[in-house]
Parts: sequence; C-alpha cells; structure tokens
Amino acid sequence: MDKTPRVLLTAKAEELIDRLRAEHGEIMFHQSGGCCDGSAPMCFTVGEFLTGINDVLLGKVHGCNFYMSAFQFEYWQYTQLMLDVVEGRGASFSLEIPLGLRFIIYSQVYTEEQLKNLCTIYDGEGDELIYNQS
Repeated sequence: MDKTPRVLLTAKAEELIDRLRAEHGEIMFHQSGGCCDGSAPMCFTVGEFLTGINDVLLGKVHGCNFYMSAFQFEYWQYTQLMLDVVEGRGASFSLEIPLGLRFIIYSQVYTEEQLKNLCTIYDGEGDELIYNQS
C-alpha cells in the first residue's frame, strides 16, 4: 500500500510549476504562516529561501520540496494539503505573482486509514521527525 502523501496538487498547479521551473530553474515551496499574504504557499528558486531545523519537509510536489514551519505544522499535521492555482495577484514574493496568478492551499482532515499510513516528514536539515498521529 502506498503511503498517504501530505501534499497533493492539481493539474493547474503542475502546469504552473513546469512554467516556473522552465524560467527559474529548480523551485521549492514554503507554506507561509501569515506574513505578507496570509497563509499562502510561497514558491521560491531553490536557495533563495533558507530552511532550517524549525521547518518541516512535508514531501515533494511535482519534484519540488514543500516545507512548513514546525510551529505551524503542529496545527496542520492532521490535514492533507492540496496545492492549486487561481488568478489574481497576492501580496507576496512568490515567483508566480508577476504572472497574475497565485498558488493557494485547500486542506482536508485525514481519514483514520490515511493517518495510519502517512508519509515520513523531515526537518529542514533532513532529519526524520516523528509526530504523534493518534
């Protein structure tokens, strides 16, 4: 049985990631905790946003690392995220903003079955983290 991913994405998000990767090279995401553009996923060129031990690597979406602060993850650990795209300009430094688009997140609570089979998470330095999933 495949592990339950913590982050999924729509076809529109996948297309935008391909477009941004073609223009900027390798990219990554960090789920903002409220600065600048509320709680929006922020897209950066790899190396532009530095992660550390206070960040959690939730997994990869379309080949891109997706991070969130450990503090924020405490609240979101029981929800699966869906990365999507909408028209409109956010007030952030995310790579898609000049295109008149913005990434957004939808979330849903895991089922009991999904909770039993979640993907491993890592801190921003690559060390495995264990969270109480009961």
